[in-house]
Amino acid sequence: MDAPRREFLHGERTDDVVIYVAGDVDLDALGGHGESVDDGVVLVLPGDQGRSAFESATGIDPMEFAGSAMDTDGDIDPELTGGDCPSAHPDEPEADHAVEFLFAFAEEQNEEVGGLYEHGDVVHAYAACSCGTSYSDRWVVEE
Repeated sequence: MDAPRREFLHGERTDDVVIYVAGDVDLDALGGHGESVDDGVVLVLPGDQGRSAFESATGIDPMEFAGSAMDTDGDIDPELTGGDCPSAHPDEPEADHAVEFLFAFAEEQNEEVGGLYEHGDVVHAYAACSCGTSYSDRWVVEE
């Protein structure tokens, strides 16, 4: 895992966003930004730049995507490179339920809000599955 993603996952980059895109992605076309992973690429970018890049890559406004995905709870990999689609059935091939893209941001600890936020920074992650289901997950950052 490269330093920007590790820093994000440890709550050190709460002004940034993470984008994961599955498939073959030319890192040179992204200006050298990003980390190549097994099934795609992960980008950690400053908030506005990241939201713009997500929209350019997917054609979807990231906050609209997050708003629709938050209606369905799922399990997103804590390394932000995949997830377990809540629409998957045990008898279906795994390929039918692969994350196509993912968007994540973090919010700083806020004890006044309560809930998860009083325990630390919180990562909000939203994934789009190849089956058409969008889902979300969130968790407290582990130091």
